[in-house]
Amino acid sequence: MPVIHVHSLTDPGVEIFSSLTEAQLCDKRLFERGLFIAESGKVIGTALDAGCEPFALMTEERHLEGIAARVVERVGDIPVYVGSHELLKELTGFPLTRCILCAMRRPNLPSLPQVLENARRVVVIDSVTNTTNIGAIFRSAVALGVDAVLLTRTTCDPLNRRAVRVSMGSVFQAPWTWLDSPVSSLHSYGFKTAAMALTDRSIPLDAPVLKNVGRLALILGTEGDGLSPEAISEADYVVRIPMKNNVDSLNVAAAAAVAFWELRNS
Repeated sequence: MPVIHVHSLTDPGVEIFSSLTEAQLCDKRLFERGLFIAESGKVIGTALDAGCEPFALMTEERHLEGIAARVVERVGDIPVYVGSHELLKELTGFPLTRCILCAMRRPNLPSLPQVLENARRVVVIDSVTNTTNIGAIFRSAVALGVDAVLLTRTTCDPLNRRAVRVSMGSVFQAPWTWLDSPVSSLHSYGFKTAAMALTDRSIPLDAPVLKNVGRLALILGTEGDGLSPEAISEADYVVRIPMKNNVDSLNVAAAAAVAFWELRNS
């Protein structure tokens, strides 16, 4: 485990943490399989437990034998960049309270049939681009028993640094993959689909018919425009959360948590 003392954010190797964009980290021409950044010992530990491969580590020197020690022990023979509190504060724009950053290789994703094999409740995230919402949806999915997460290609990357942080590592616990076929293709796997939207044919989320569906895919859309008319018209059900006081909708992450709880496997 080479420990490399850094004194500037322009030192070789530090650009992974300090200046490369998300797109550059994902670029397989720069890094085999691409990289993502995980923060905090808890999140990094969850990623390691899920089989993610560490590439490089950065922490404050004072934490090497303290709160970062367990992670350092687990990552093996990779570069460990250490710097002062002031330098890492310059890197992040605030004190690095989570004490440690780890660049990790992006995992090989499972196929759609693999993800759906034993699933009964799945969520389809369609065109949601806010990284905070993505992280929160993953966290709720894991906590409330959703079996798998599917994302359309117009949805932001779940391994975006902020999404990983907000999810508290749940992106490594929930089986997920990209959905490259229409949502209606899930019918061939035995799923009924339920689009969350406000329409004339929307039924309440607690409608008994939904509880009796063996395999159900809940479709969530972006907050601004919601789901496309095509996605809504092709769904087996259109559902809404009953609300009071003239409130018509919730933030997509909050709505997801309510729906996951209500439609959970009995």
